[in-house]
Amino acid sequence: MDWRGRRGSSNIEDRRQSSGGGGRTVRAGGVGGVGLIVVVLLALFLGVDPSQLLGTGGIDSGGGSGAPVELTAQDQAEGDFVSVVLADTEEIWTKVFREQLGKAYNPPTLVLFKDATRSACGGASEATGPFYCPGDKKVYLDTGFFTTLHQRLGAGGDFAAAYVVAHEIGHAVQDELGILGEANRVRQQVSAAESNAISVRIELQADCLAGIWARGASDVLGVVAKGDLEEAVNAARQIGDDTLQRNAGQRPMPHTFTHGTSEQRARWFMIGLKSGKMTDCDTFKARTL
Repeated sequence: MDWRGRRGSSNIEDRRQSSGGGGRTVRAGGVGGVGLIVVVLLALFLGVDPSQLLGTGGIDSGGGSGAPVELTAQDQAEGDFVSVVLADTEEIWTKVFREQLGKAYNPPTLVLFKDATRSACGGASEATGPFYCPGDKKVYLDTGFFTTLHQRLGAGGDFAAAYVVAHEIGHAVQDELGILGEANRVRQQVSAAESNAISVRIELQADCLAGIWARGASDVLGVVAKGDLEEAVNAARQIGDDTLQRNAGQRPMPHTFTHGTSEQRARWFMIGLKSGKMTDCDTFKARTL
């Protein structure tokens, strides 16, 4: 992906130099050992706090020590990368909202942090992974997750990392349209299995919206290099619920899925990529996922 030397977004809140570790404690509410690993891996990629899957016990991220943190050259480069990708999402979604909805797009703020910070949705840490918080309309990202994405989840490359950002922005788009709030309202009124099924549709729609962004990055911005799209599809496959559970040594349990299978995630990303139309990303009306 061609990103170096390009315009970055001003909607970045960089907390990395004031972030600290400090006092993170896992309270798993009866889920432990391999079970806890499965939950955290399921949550690690694209948009859910593990505490939502662990129940009221949750994960206490602590507030951070507040001690100054020195940013490395890698930190600086990753921050620049995220800023450029965020700017690209702003450009593409401004165009899509105007042309397809006749509306203005209100871009979210993206918070960069290191180790731990706070959000309106609770603690953010290495364990929570990237997520969008509708409470303050911000995306939270520890860029150290890109290393996890490559080394532990087998999804390397700039465009795979950009897909992480694009997926979370997809949740912001859902929130902007009122989809996310309504879906989460219904989730609170149904059984755990039904809530998980709705979560899958939320996440697959965000994958589809990420595909729309990828199409724009290629056709409108012209920043997609050979092999980039394959990196994104590979990322989608590597973080399917079934693949994560197998990699954690467990048999896949569909009733526990919250993001969709590897096949579903790759499929919905490709739907958005090929179509470019938001109407084709309506996973809630889809008979089959």
